Amino acid sequence: MTAETALSRSRPEPIDPADTARSAATEPTAPLERFRAGGVIPAHPLALTDDGRLDERRQRALTRYYLEAGSIGVAVAVHTTQFAVHEPGRGLLDPLLTLAAETAREYHSDGELPVLVAGLSGPTEQAVAEARLAADLGYHLCLLAPHGVGDVDESYLLDRARAVGEVLPVIGFYLQPAVGGRRLSRTFWRSLAELPTTVGIKVAPFDRYATLEVVHGVAESARRSEIALYTGNDDHIVMDLLTSFTGTTSTGRLERLEMVGGLLGQWAVWTQEAVRTLGLARRAKAGEVQPLHELLQLNPALTDANGVLFDAPNSFAGSIAGVHEVLRRQGLLSNMVFLTDAERLSPGQAEEIDRIWRAYPELRDDAFIAEHLDRWLG
Repeated sequence: MTAETALSRSRPEPIDPADTARSAATEPTAPLERFRAGGVIPAHPLALTDDGRLDERRQRALTRYYLEAGSIGVAVAVHTTQFAVHEPGRGLLDPLLTLAAETAREYHSDGELPVLVAGLSGPTEQAVAEARLAADLGYHLCLLAPHGVGDVDESYLLDRARAVGEVLPVIGFYLQPAVGGRRLSRTFWRSLAELPTTVGIKVAPFDRYATLEVVHGVAESARRSEIALYTGNDDHIVMDLLTSFTGTTSTGRLERLEMVGGLLGQWAVWTQEAVRTLGLARRAKAGEVQPLHELLQLNPALTDANGVLFDAPNSFAGSIAGVHEVLRRQGLLSNMVFLTDAERLSPGQAEEIDRIWRAYPELRDDAFIAEHLDRWLG
């Protein structure tokens, strides 16, 4: 069964990771091949009504915005979505994943499908059940966060990834400790890369040394060429995209590894400009001088803006709320309603958003959103 067949039905057959890999080998526009080639994948926020229910109209509008802005896909039920969606009593995970998959089908043209990534959470049994749900809905890949598992060792996380990989191809996730992640060793990343159903890693420790540990771990794996590295370091986007990382293989040979794209909460806002940023990075790495100069000017502005949106001075307490506030100002969201009271703007964060709004208009895509918003909400 091909990925195209899977996404053409409302409740398709579960996707076998081996089938997905075979499809990608023969169909250049298959979702797994698109993922490996790289691109922009926004971490999808959650739109709620004033009384806390899923706002289907605005949730669809967000998905349409991301795909029309040039993203290759979306990642749903991830940190930016709010991990609380994984709590069984809320009953949100199924309708949320369903809505994104249905909306993505609107963009099935010329045999090219948006890449659908489902975030998974919790112990092995929960993560496998969530993977089965996502596969039934036509998702192509899963982003496996070390969230909701408690104080377990790395061997447990590897066994968990192995079990999930029997259902969907796995993107590993180095989630920073400030928002629920943990430190993981180079050995862990090498072992994860060795699993035949691991297809990528979201590198998001917000730490240069930890980022390099992932690179070195993947370089030591015999499957290094099959692992797509995506930056999740919202504080270092431009330089991650520009850098050619050097790792040493298990035989001592030096290997170059690249970040082929980004799977980012920062790219849940100003997404059209994010697509442009990745395009500039590709041109700069191909040797063009002007894109490199432009990116070097963009780098501090984007880092400053991200520090405000993600509330870095307060240990990222307002990171989800900061993203929501931008989308609210642009008309994509109508409120600042979240699943828990912990999600809110920190004192002074709104004023800081005012500052970066004035300082960096070049980061925003206001005109693009204004032109299409009514249609996306229709």
